[in-house]
Amino acid sequence: MKDVNVVALSVFVFFFLAVTVMGFLAAKWRKAENENSLDEWGLGGRSFGTWVTWFLLGGDLYTAYTFVAVPAAIYAAGAAGFFAVPYTILVYPLIFTFLPRLWSVSHKHGYVTTSDFVRGRFGSKGLSLAVAVTGILATMPYIALQLVGIQAVLDVMGVGGGEDTHWFVKDLPLLIAFGVLAAYTYSSGLRAPALIAFVKDTLIYLVIAVAIIYIPIKLGGFGEIFGAANEKFTANKVGGLIPSEAGQWTYATLAFGSALALFMYPHSITATLSSRSREVIRRNTTILPLYSLMLGLLALLGFMAIAAGVQVENGQLAIPQLFENMFPAWFAGVAFAAIGIGALVPAAIMSIAAANLFTRNIYKDFLKPGATPEQETKVSKLVSLLVKVGALVFVLTMDKTVAINFQLLGGIWILQTFPALVGGLFTRWFHRWALLAGWAVGMVYGTIAAYNVSTPKQKHFGGSSAEIPGIGEIGYIGLTAFVLNVLVTVVLTFVLKAAKAPEGVDETSPSDYTADAGDAGVRTELPKVGAGSH
Repeated sequence: MKDVNVVALSVFVFFFLAVTVMGFLAAKWRKAENENSLDEWGLGGRSFGTWVTWFLLGGDLYTAYTFVAVPAAIYAAGAAGFFAVPYTILVYPLIFTFLPRLWSVSHKHGYVTTSDFVRGRFGSKGLSLAVAVTGILATMPYIALQLVGIQAVLDVMGVGGGEDTHWFVKDLPLLIAFGVLAAYTYSSGLRAPALIAFVKDTLIYLVIAVAIIYIPIKLGGFGEIFGAANEKFTANKVGGLIPSEAGQWTYATLAFGSALALFMYPHSITATLSSRSREVIRRNTTILPLYSLMLGLLALLGFMAIAAGVQVENGQLAIPQLFENMFPAWFAGVAFAAIGIGALVPAAIMSIAAANLFTRNIYKDFLKPGATPEQETKVSKLVSLLVKVGALVFVLTMDKTVAINFQLLGGIWILQTFPALVGGLFTRWFHRWALLAGWAVGMVYGTIAAYNVSTPKQKHFGGSSAEIPGIGEIGYIGLTAFVLNVLVTVVLTFVLKAAKAPEGVDETSPSDYTADAGDAGVRTELPKVGAGSH
């Protein structure tokens, strides 16, 4: 068992306790008169302006995946792991075209989830249910990735034991993180991660600024860093500083498929709908690329870990170990806190978003149509706890050495909701039954293909690309499943329209997609506990 790094652990615990207290105090931040509704608990009263929304979306989208999984992939496989950088560049022009439309129609009709919109647009509870189930399923491995990030920093600090430790002691960090996250999410809803996101992003930018200057100086410059990385990849004949010719298609499909999937996730939409106007969304799509710059710099840490001689069997430990080796103990604690808090914020938003889907589109639509706002909120709080339990199952049963696969697996599933959501925002042409059939084909193919991919340590669900006999390497499974989904949807739409199958009632109108509730303009919002709602 590794010796405990007392100084780093003490700094980590200080920040962890500080944001936990903030999480509970957030229940009183912007508190509304009627707090027993999903609008208040699950969307923060739909009151966040540009400043808060930018931090919230940044805290929501740039997670332990950013700080741990992406650099770990680069540490293990080289430039192939950089696919995350172009996909976060591609995504912002894409969402600029449809997120404001989603905000407008959701504000007009009181939609809390994407499934609410799909039900209203296509008049289909079945399609709405499919979108809800997919969102919940795809969110759990993403939450699991956040818990893996917390476990990684605690392992490096000597907390939790080694591989031969009893399972309860070994996974105790996950159980602690689960308890803390569950408690303040239940109490404060979306206000908790919104408030904590200020601390999280400040710490991350501080750590990046120091790491990108301090570590290269200690290692002799970027020339030495890239040289060491190239030497390792050449010797191991795995990976490289640029993707191999055979891997370029996989790289491209991973980037494009991931860009299409990112804002299909329930937590991305939840953070979006918490904004007070469509102009807030439009402004954020123009300034969020600043986080892509941060991601590019973070990705370089994978090469730095190689140059620093970091040797770990579990790649997820590479960056935390790099910080411990290169930084003074006290600043290593700050870096570990940035990773830990960077996992807590998105995990809270993800569990809230998944809980909203269950409450609105399963519980209220099918189990208790007459549920009151108070009952909806109570059920959503309870389900937010259960979702985290599901995430723990992913962590405890799947191979954690390539944790980026948690996110890619979720991407395979959530991408299958794209035709119904984004397609529905621009056209009513698709038939509801065709959309449901296309979703089913994409889900079945994507799940089976992902299940059949293996690694030396994981018999199933071990990767993100697949081969079809006779065709060869086809790239990211999620994108292939999406193409099959669209083909089935288009063909069946022609067939069903020709057969004059009932298309359901559209409760929206064209003007709903461009309306704005009005915006008071850009203003700085300070997170003062006890401030009234806006």
